[in-house]
Amino acid sequence: MLNCTEIKPGQCFTWENELYQCIDIQLNKTAMAKMKVKVKVKQPRTGVVKELSFIGSDQVGEASIDKRQMQFLYDSGDSDVFMDSETYEQLEIPKDRLEWESYFLIPNLDVNIMMYEGEVLGVQLPDKVDLELTECEQAVKGNTATSALKNAVTETGLQVKVPLFIEQGERITVSTADGKYAGRA
Repeated sequence: MLNCTEIKPGQCFTWENELYQCIDIQLNKTAMAKMKVKVKVKQPRTGVVKELSFIGSDQVGEASIDKRQMQFLYDSGDSDVFMDSETYEQLEIPKDRLEWESYFLIPNLDVNIMMYEGEVLGVQLPDKVDLELTECEQAVKGNTATSALKNAVTETGLQVKVPLFIEQGERITVSTADGKYAGRA
């Protein structure tokens, strides 16, 4: 068991038979009252973000999340297929669990698969991924009065704003956190 005041951001724990990951924690101690602990959490299974309130003496269960490095192989239609590079064991994850991540999954990409007691929670992507542009608007001469960005679509279907000098067929680096252009590859 773990005291609720010892929870750190990024740490996983169980409370009332439910798994949570801490995003942020606030401790509030006044002179005459017990310590109040507010923890902003995310449920790794569903992605729901909410806030839990504890009293300083509450205990939560420790949860260890296993991370296995695997390689993305291919999209099989209704699921994505990953392979462990050491054991060659293959794992299929349904596409509905990886809606955002599927915009960055290209063959041979190394990712971390997060697991809790044998259950797959999700995929941890690298910070940035190189993608090829399949569609790109034409730059209009003299159109630099604003932020000078144009619309483009990557090989995975992600819509991204790129600078005017980027052309169709080029490889760009995209941030996996927000899906924004981060530079040329």
